[in-house]
Parts: sequence; C-alpha cells; structure tokens
Amino acid sequence: MFDIALSVSAFVRSKTRADVAWMVSPNPSTEALALTPGGGRIGSVAQGVFDSALADIANLKLSQGRLVSFTVGAFESSISGFSEGAQTEFLVVPVDQFPEHTWSCLLNREPVAVVCTIDSGDVTAIDTYTSDTISSASERVAELFGQGASSVSVHENQVITVLVPTTKLVIAGSGPIAEALSNIATTMGWNVRMETRNDVVAGYVADMSDMDGVVIMGHNVEQSGRSLELALESSAGYIGALGSLKMQEARADWLAYRDVTDLSRVHGPAGLNIQASTPNEVAISILAEMIAVLKGL
Repeated sequence: MFDIALSVSAFVRSKTRADVAWMVSPNPSTEALALTPGGGRIGSVAQGVFDSALADIANLKLSQGRLVSFTVGAFESSISGFSEGAQTEFLVVPVDQFPEHTWSCLLNREPVAVVCTIDSGDVTAIDTYTSDTISSASERVAELFGQGASSVSVHENQVITVLVPTTKLVIAGSGPIAEALSNIATTMGWNVRMETRNDVVAGYVADMSDMDGVVIMGHNVEQSGRSLELALESSAGYIGALGSLKMQEARADWLAYRDVTDLSRVHGPAGLNIQASTPNEVAISILAEMIAVLKGL
C-alpha cells in the first residue's frame, strides 16, 4: 500500500470517492490497487487479472468494505499462476472507512497494522496501529507487528494486514547492468522499479524517502539528465549516476542550463571501486555503495 499512499492521501484530502483493494488469499499480498468510480486505477494486484472485477465492486460505491471472492479461470490462471478453479479473496474498502491517520503514516513510510473486522463478508470496523499505539492492540496483532515483516493473515472475524516499508530502488534506464541491479536488489527483498520513460520515473520517485535510492544510466543526455533532475527533486537517500566522466559533465551542463547546480547528493560514477568488470559486479558495487550511504557509513 505504500506505493499508492500518495494518491490515496490526495483522494482523502479532496474528499474524492475511492476504494482500495488487496489480496487476502490464496497468496496474501501487501500490494494494493486504488480504484475511482470514473475508472481510474493506481497500482495493481495479482498481475492485474482481477482488476476489472474489483473495479466492478468499487463501482457499487459501498458504504463499507467487503470481502469478495473470485474463481480463477483459464485466462486468469495463465497470467497469475494460480490454479484454475481456485478461489481468491480480496478486500475492497472505501478509503474513508480507514482511520484518517492510516494514509499519512503510510506516506511517511511508517510500519502499520491495519485490522479489519469482518461480519458476514462486510468490513464493519477498521483499526490502524503504529509503533506508538501497538501496545493497545490485541496480543495477536502485536505479535504479528513485532515480527517486522509485511504480512496478511485471517483470524476468525479479522483480517490483519501488517505493512512494513522496504527500500525502494528506482532504476532509470535499461540494459545488462540495469537487469543485474534489478535481479540482485529483488533477491534482497527490495521494491524495484525499472523504467526508461521519464513521465513514469516521475511517478516512481514522487513518494521516495531517505531509505530509498535512484540509479540513473543511459547514453542520451537529455533523457538521463531529466531522470537525474527528477531524482534530485525527490527525497531519495541515495542517488547514483552511471556513465563516463564525459557523460557526467554533459548531464551537469544540461542541469546547469536549467538552474540545477547542486549535485552534492549525486554519487557518480556510481558504485564502490572494486574494479568491477561484469554487469553483476557493477551492480554489486552500486548496491554496496547505496547500502553504505543509506546506513550513514
């Protein structure tokens, strides 16, 4: 839900109707989808195969959330990997049913526990706990929260969703090094986004915090320069830029022309000097530097 918190916070402030959906079973996930009555969709769950069905539920404009079930068909199975005929369950909840502080906490990348009380399939109450208030939660909720990992679990008449932020890495570029970065960071449990289009990069970096990082690469000065500008406008804790000295200077000139001259946050060329030669070695050097910077070493 951290990925949609910025948009949902805007919906809440403007009192715009929206619903949030996330999977409860068979593979509980903390990925979430925000839906507006006009057909807007932000985020995705289960590779998007149930997005239309979830949108239909949201279009009912229910006053309270609902636990809904769908059967996996041949098409959904081919994309999502779920067994054909399996039953899936999702929660679809209006954003105004959540306690108001839920979205500001998620926007600030704070760990939270969202407890939905279910009665005959309807969400009758939602409680959100943070590190400051978890002591007032039930023993079960406090135990799950204390594990320090995101999870979704069903207990009798409750769905307990624990959301713990993970480091986000935005890779602005493509190629073998970008692929290596993505693969290694993903195995570390990081939230990785790889993109070349700057309009999409802008969305990815908009809600970054000091626990996140951006790596810029590419041979097109204007495109990579704009990516770097977006990274500098964000709150990312690490900004790395790949490229030769000539490319670094060209990007700096491109930014200076746009009155962006403070590049003190930029690590370029990115990566620790370990004499890396292969894409995997370069990726490891960059990730090691990023970890060191984020830890203040």
